Amino acid sequence: MNCAHPIDAAVLADYWLGALAQSEEDAVEEHLLGCDGCGARLREVIALAGNLRDLVSEGSLRMVVSDTYLKRVAEEGLRIREYIPPDGSVVECTVTAEDDILIGRLAANLGGAKRVDLCICDERGKEQIRLPDIPFQPGADSIAYQEPINLAKAMGSGKMIVRLVTFDESGGERLAGEYTFNHTRSLPGPGA
Repeated sequence: MNCAHPIDAAVLADYWLGALAQSEEDAVEEHLLGCDGCGARLREVIALAGNLRDLVSEGSLRMVVSDTYLKRVAEEGLRIREYIPPDGSVVECTVTAEDDILIGRLAANLGGAKRVDLCICDERGKEQIRLPDIPFQPGADSIAYQEPINLAKAMGSGKMIVRLVTFDESGGERLAGEYTFNHTRSLPGPGA
């Protein structure tokens, strides 16, 4: 690309989403009219956004979701499998071929938290994955965590421990909740 002043990908994404102020939007449009390189980058941003949207709608991403998102996917006809374990509990769980979205609603006192991390641990409690600084509503009493449905359908029977860890203003870490999911495979095929 031989553009003297390439537009940052984040600005292109905001442009595509209509999130720029009118003056910024006008400047980006003017630049795009004369710059094939930035136009090509915009098309890449659009393609990436479409692919990401597909992964989200397929339930294929490990992420924290909102109640608004869950309501929308339910209205679209997707089948949500949701487990709501209280802190410190063990929940027996499974998925079926008909399930589209898998949610663990993790109850926790998040009062005073400045940051929340979601930790996924093996059956011995050893941390395997950490989702740092997840989105949460201050004062919320739960987090809606989406486990990738394709992974859940493919996995064998086993145990997964999920922890919510909060951080206060001084950076002190505190366990806000621990949840054990005993998954029983119900689908035939590899991994059974």
